[in-house]
Amino acid sequence: MKIQKLIVPALSLSLLLPTTGAFAATPTTATPTVSTKAADLRAGLDYLLSEHFALAVVAMTKAYEGAPDAKQAYDALDQNALDMQPAIEAIYGKAGAAEFERIFRAHNKYTDNLVKATKMDNKAAIKKAEAQVQSFVDEFSKFLATATEGKLPQKAAAQALRLHEDQVQDVFEKYVAGDYTGAYTEYREGFATMFTVSKALSGAIVAQNPAKFNNGSVDTPAADLRSALNQLAAEHFALSVLQMQKQYNGEDKDSAALIKAEASNTAAFKKAITSIYGAEGGNQFEKIWVTNHIKAQSDYVTALKKGDKTSLQAVKDRISDFTTEFSTFLGTATANNLPAAAAKKALVTHEGQVQMVIDNYAAKKYEAAYKADREGFKTMFGIGEALGGAIVKQYPDKFKMTAAKPMPAKPATPAKDASMMTVWMKLNSKQLKVGDKMTTMDTMPMVKNGTTYIPLRYLAEGIGAKVAWDKSAGQVTVMAGKDTMKFWVGKNTVDVNGKTQKIEAVSMVDSNGRTMVPLRSITELLGWDVKWNKSTGEITLTKSM
Repeated sequence: MKIQKLIVPALSLSLLLPTTGAFAATPTTATPTVSTKAADLRAGLDYLLSEHFALAVVAMTKAYEGAPDAKQAYDALDQNALDMQPAIEAIYGKAGAAEFERIFRAHNKYTDNLVKATKMDNKAAIKKAEAQVQSFVDEFSKFLATATEGKLPQKAAAQALRLHEDQVQDVFEKYVAGDYTGAYTEYREGFATMFTVSKALSGAIVAQNPAKFNNGSVDTPAADLRSALNQLAAEHFALSVLQMQKQYNGEDKDSAALIKAEASNTAAFKKAITSIYGAEGGNQFEKIWVTNHIKAQSDYVTALKKGDKTSLQAVKDRISDFTTEFSTFLGTATANNLPAAAAKKALVTHEGQVQMVIDNYAAKKYEAAYKADREGFKTMFGIGEALGGAIVKQYPDKFKMTAAKPMPAKPATPAKDASMMTVWMKLNSKQLKVGDKMTTMDTMPMVKNGTTYIPLRYLAEGIGAKVAWDKSAGQVTVMAGKDTMKFWVGKNTVDVNGKTQKIEAVSMVDSNGRTMVPLRSITELLGWDVKWNKSTGEITLTKSM
């Protein structure tokens, strides 16, 4: 049975973060497992950082709306920061934990200031809040670099933090503009980014304190599997809870966009299951997962809102059937390495927590709703560990690490192309390959009026560039190394390092809300070599770095 990698979240970010010494190879003689001290650290950061992102988005949008639960949403976000304290203190002591708390909690307030300023349309206040956010990026990146003794360099940390803040703000801006589909597309990207950040940060901590982690590694196939399942399960919970609230409030457009986001999460989950258990297993998963689980949750809200106790009980019975059917599926698929009884217990807990959130929300018991929300989110990480552990136990040979090769006495002479970066895309394909790492985009390169267009964000992330968007001016700024390029949607001019030039075609925004740029003009202006295979539609970009 061929097992493919389950998921590759925001791989472009990994190009910005150091790996030297952080991810030591595990000898082939070691029995693969998802539960090591290093993997536990990574999973713990997966949980806290992804929850931070999810709660930050909720707190910002609720505050902008003036929702009755806005205070409780912010309180949950603040408590998430406090909950990071024990892990920080265990590694860096009370002084380190106190400094972490001071910096990290303050940045939650900065984003709240940005929301209030945006709501008042106070441009001076917006600028001040944005400056506060940037000060957080600068200060916290310095803290991380100092704390990890340079295992996570300040520049790399700053780039990762800036990307995170940009993604949070992008979700918020699209939400305010009523572009809910775009907002939740960006939400999923930002959520995935947190798992890449947690891998880099946990890797730096393990490299700094190898003895504390039994000389283990966060970068094993088993740990990757656990993290991938964590991401899928936690994202499912976060989207489900938010969708049910929006549906209950009668926010139809917002709810519909969340249903689309849930469908994308389901497709990713199906792909993961298929990669392990084949197409038949993936199809069976999808049928069980959607019918009496995803759809049933929506039906639950409808019955709850109507106060129809008979219909509500009927939905609960369907959900109970789901827990039985899906637990049986998992038990059978994993050859009982995850027993059906254990799987059912976890699924019943999950469904109960989802229902507790919406029940309390409907009853306007917001503090209880967010308590249940946080408990339910955390539960998903136990499910990720249990399912990942069962799969690794079932197929141990598929998750073994290659033994680390001994270091040569003298550094080997690098190959001539060692510093060459390659980016690959293909027309009508969502696949993006940077170096030897593949990820999936949410839009595709295309040809329009004889011009090939590619999605700017993925190109920029792929080559390690930074993108800034000025919505009022329709201006996009791309910063790649020493080069700064500015261009405007709908115009065929571009500013490269202060000089205005003509380009072959105007930039535009596609149906997915992605900025599309003319391939050859943009890449060649930045000094990239472009190779275009007309017969296959393949686009290959190369540059000596």
